[in-house]
Amino acid sequence: MAAKKKLLTADVIRKVDFWCGVPLALLLTGWRRFWAKFGFVEGKAPPRKIVFLKMTEQGATVLAWPAIRRAIELVGPENVYFWVFQENKAILSLLGMVRKENILAVRADRPLEFAFDMVWSLWRIRRLKIDCSVDLEFFSRASAIFAYLCGARRRVGLERFTNEGPYRGDLLTHRVAYNFYLHTSEMFRILVQSLESDPGELPMLKVPATGIAYQRGEMVATPPAEDLIRFESTPEQREAVWKLVQGQSTQPLAHPIIILNPNASDLLPLRKWPTDRFEDLARRILEQWPEGTVVFTGSAAEAPIPEEMVRVLGSQRVVSMAGKTDMGQLLCLYQLADVLVTNDSGPGHFCSTTDIHAIVLFGPETPLLFGPRGPKADVLWAGLACSPCVSVYNHRLSPCTNNLCMQMITVDQVMERIQRCLAK
Repeated sequence: MAAKKKLLTADVIRKVDFWCGVPLALLLTGWRRFWAKFGFVEGKAPPRKIVFLKMTEQGATVLAWPAIRRAIELVGPENVYFWVFQENKAILSLLGMVRKENILAVRADRPLEFAFDMVWSLWRIRRLKIDCSVDLEFFSRASAIFAYLCGARRRVGLERFTNEGPYRGDLLTHRVAYNFYLHTSEMFRILVQSLESDPGELPMLKVPATGIAYQRGEMVATPPAEDLIRFESTPEQREAVWKLVQGQSTQPLAHPIIILNPNASDLLPLRKWPTDRFEDLARRILEQWPEGTVVFTGSAAEAPIPEEMVRVLGSQRVVSMAGKTDMGQLLCLYQLADVLVTNDSGPGHFCSTTDIHAIVLFGPETPLLFGPRGPKADVLWAGLACSPCVSVYNHRLSPCTNNLCMQMITVDQVMERIQRCLAK
């Protein structure tokens, strides 16, 4: 079956955010300042109910757990909500980050469904009398506009201040300076912490920062255990997933099980390591561990690439699970396997909720900001002078057409990391 065409591609999101977002943000800014002249005060009452706004990228949602945990401490789990695109809500439900009934999902496949869900979610937030919004998007005008229209009196988000960054109006009550020296999970946590501070403080937030860092591909500061959320499954669930994997081969599969994720989100195709490198890596793994198993993963839309690699490799110890698992089954598969090798994408963060060793390949983005937080995470990054070439200031749209930053990562380097992980 052909994959359903998405309404909101990365390019469409950028164009709509600019051509519709700029004039609407300007108009609402004027409206807000008009009422301010009559003494209308926002952002003073203590937080009672909090809604997080994060439309895309489930991987970044995993990074938001320290922020969500802080919000739960402030107002209780029953008063924490999450606004997200329908296709990105699975990780929230599976990990129990937010109560299922508190997830406000917007369908983005058809224009009428999208418009209806946007209006419905605005109405529901107002009806629930949610007074605080936390914008986890990086300088998105759409999320800032939504935060204002939903009626939240305390609205925290990133502010460009005097930087040459994307204009998103003056719609926030708590304006936090984006610090590109801090890991994203720490920035998310600071946004929630800002809700407890005086909105007149500029820029926010004047408190010591903590967090994790990477040096030469090694995590040098392990996050505290409470900042790492765990995926829990039953033995029956894991057995069912193992049978599903075993069903793809005519011979019994055995350890070490090494998962290869050769794809990346279509939001950033520059993050892909060359496909032939993954094929060569799989061949090397089969030679190094004659009894081992290679499992390819990916979405249904990405399935043709790993399926072709399975055909070319021609081994019963190589199977493709791309498009054959839901999110819960994928996390169970991580629990069953030994090592994951993936491009910088969602799986690099999903796996941190399990005990699998992860090797995440970075290029146009940097692990300093978006590296996985798990204690068994490892990264490979060439660190070219032009990297990272995508940032929150350019809407993650790079002029690059030749991702040498990914091509410079060799199969030998990845094999050495796999050997090190298995030795542990």
